[in-house]
Amino acid sequence: MPVLTRLIPSPVVVDIRPGALDDLPGLLADQRISASGKLAFAISNGSGQALREKLAPVLPDADWCEVADGTIDSAVRLADDIKGKRYDAVVGLGGGKIIDVAKYAAARVGLPLVAVATNLAHDGLCSPVATLDNDNGRGSYGVPTPIAVVIDLDVIRDAPVRFVRAGIGDAISNISAIADWELSHRITGEPVDGLAAAMARTAGESVLRHPGGVGDDGFLTVLAEGLVLTGISMSISGDTRPSSGACHEISHAFDLLYPKRCALHGEQVGLGAAFAMHLRGAHEESGLFAGVLRKHGLPVLPEEIGFSVDEFVRAVEYAPQTRPGRFTILEHLDLSTDQIRDAYADYAKTIRS
Repeated sequence: MPVLTRLIPSPVVVDIRPGALDDLPGLLADQRISASGKLAFAISNGSGQALREKLAPVLPDADWCEVADGTIDSAVRLADDIKGKRYDAVVGLGGGKIIDVAKYAAARVGLPLVAVATNLAHDGLCSPVATLDNDNGRGSYGVPTPIAVVIDLDVIRDAPVRFVRAGIGDAISNISAIADWELSHRITGEPVDGLAAAMARTAGESVLRHPGGVGDDGFLTVLAEGLVLTGISMSISGDTRPSSGACHEISHAFDLLYPKRCALHGEQVGLGAAFAMHLRGAHEESGLFAGVLRKHGLPVLPEEIGFSVDEFVRAVEYAPQTRPGRFTILEHLDLSTDQIRDAYADYAKTIRS
């Protein structure tokens, strides 16, 4: 019998709407997730604590584990805390750091992970990757895709608006990442997974072209769906290629070179994507990116996130070292310092005009 289709790792439940948190106990009682109600919740000491007060009375058999930060040490500590206690699942309730810690810990002990997002800062909500700080800076660790994703738009609106804006930058950057993937296919012969590329591109375009804003439930729904689809696209491709190209290399360079000053991930990759589109000669698209980023209050110039032109040039020059083996427009052009500086001057002039 020939294999006519392929199996795609994806959540059994994706619930994105206002009031979704009210139905979380019923979702967790789903026999595919928890038959006994014995659950380990990973929370922060911020928004997670406030939601714990709301949820704890209706989840009497759940245990609550406070996570200090987004480090590999915290993830290992959480795994040690929940190991051997016969939980049915781990629930990551919070922002990206909490969910990534919970993902890693759940994978380490062989339990399914339910991601309950309290902000939309990046596309890691549903991805098979946990990004954690370690002694060498930051690492990406392969983990299973969450078994369920819950995004309550009422909770999202209560989060600082900067976190929603950052998610916009991360979603839009997919389009630049796909362009890099296709460039690599043409130059190096790297295969492109068409389904993964289609999902990631669709997610990015849906956010880029949407007329709404961060105060609009319709826009927030499209953004949340786009971030979830991006995570599934990474599960399909088996790596971060659908959403990570030159845009992310530049962001990783900011993180490594200026760790105490780096901005939010989505802010950096949005800027990186607009500049990368300019580098590949797609000036109209670069201008569109910059216009949409500006519309949503995101940076389009490094000075808007506290970096000088020299620091930006250094980050772009260093960026290819952050992803050895990944081929993007940066590796293709292999620009000198002076060439990067000239390209940036042209980019800045173009988007200011």
